[in-house]
Amino acid sequence: MCSALLLSGCDKNIGEDSVDDNGKAVVKTSAEAATSSSSKASDARNTPVVRVAKSVGPSVVGITNKAVARDFFNRTVETEGVGSGVIFRKDGYIVTNNHVIAGAKELIVSLSDGNTVNGELVGADEITDIAVVKVNAKDLPVATFGNSDDVMVGEPAIAIGNPMGLEFQGSVTVGVISALNRTLELNDRRVKLLQTDAAISPGNSGGALLNADGEVIGINSAKLATNGVEGMGFAIPINTVQSIINELMEKGYVARPYLGVTIFDKQTAARYGYSLSIEKGVYVFQIAVGSPADKAGLQRGDIILAVDDKEVNSVTEVRNDIAARKIGDKVKVKYDRDGKETTVEIELKEIPQPTNQ
Repeated sequence: MCSALLLSGCDKNIGEDSVDDNGKAVVKTSAEAATSSSSKASDARNTPVVRVAKSVGPSVVGITNKAVARDFFNRTVETEGVGSGVIFRKDGYIVTNNHVIAGAKELIVSLSDGNTVNGELVGADEITDIAVVKVNAKDLPVATFGNSDDVMVGEPAIAIGNPMGLEFQGSVTVGVISALNRTLELNDRRVKLLQTDAAISPGNSGGALLNADGEVIGINSAKLATNGVEGMGFAIPINTVQSIINELMEKGYVARPYLGVTIFDKQTAARYGYSLSIEKGVYVFQIAVGSPADKAGLQRGDIILAVDDKEVNSVTEVRNDIAARKIGDKVKVKYDRDGKETTVEIELKEIPQPTNQ
C-alpha cells in the first residue's frame, strides 16, 4: 500500500517538486540534488567556499602515475602514485607538479565525472616543479587563473585536490594566505611561494589554491610542505606557473641560461663528503665541455668571487644570479686562481637539454 502511495505521489513526505505533471515520481541524481540544495540554502550556508567548490571542483582532476622501479633485489616492479591537476584549457590541457608525473610509464587522468582517460606529457620543469599534461577530450570544465601579484595576507585560501589518493578525490580544505614571497631552496635555487594554512597533503600536489572569487592563485605542492609542521603549506604562484606553462607548450621545456660549472660552497661540499677550506667565493669543481665557462677559460679549482661586481659566497647566490639573466646576456665573472684574481666576460648560452638514448 505504501509503495502504491509513493508511486502515485500521495505520500505526504514527497514535495511538489518530486512529481512531474503526470503525477509520476522524479528521481534526482546526487549532483542535481546538491545543486538544488545549494540554490535553496541560506546565505549563511551558501558561502564563497561552497560556491567555489561547486564551480571550480569539476576542473580539478586526479593523476595516477604508473612507473617502473627497482626493488631491493634489483627486480623490476611497477609503482603507482596519485596527485592532482587543474584543467586550464577545455581541449584537455592540465597543469600539475613535475614530481607528480616524474618517471611515469603511463599517466591516467581521472575526471570529476568519473571517467578516466590516458594523459600525455607535454613538458615538465624540475626547477619550478611544474608540468603540463594533455588528454584527448573536448569541452572540459576549465579553471580561471587569477593574479597572484594581487594576493593579500589574511585573505581566504581554498585548496582542492586528492589528499591521500583518489578515494578522497575533490576534497576541499580552507584557510588563509599566511605569507607572500616565502623563499625556499629547491635544487639549490631559491623559489618564491605562497604560504597557506589550508591543509595540503600528499595527493594534493598539483591541485588548485583558489581565492574567494574562485580564481586559481597557485598550484599546491605537498613536496614543499614542511615535514612535521602543521599549518604550513606552499603553492607556486600562478603568475610564475603561467609563464612556465607557455614555454612548456611551445617547446616542451623551459629555456634557461647557464655558465656550465659545477660549484661547491662549504655546505654543498659537505653533502658530498668533501671538506672545503675557502674563506669566500665558491669552488669550481667541474667545467662542462664546450660550455660558456669552458670557452671563457675557467678551470677546475678556480674560486668564483663575484658576478658583475657582486660578491657571491654560495651556490644558491650564483645560480639565482644566472637564472635572473637572459640567454645571450654577458656577465663579468671574477675568479681567483692560485692567488691571482682575474675577471672575464662570459656570454650566457641556453642550457642543453638531455637527449633520449
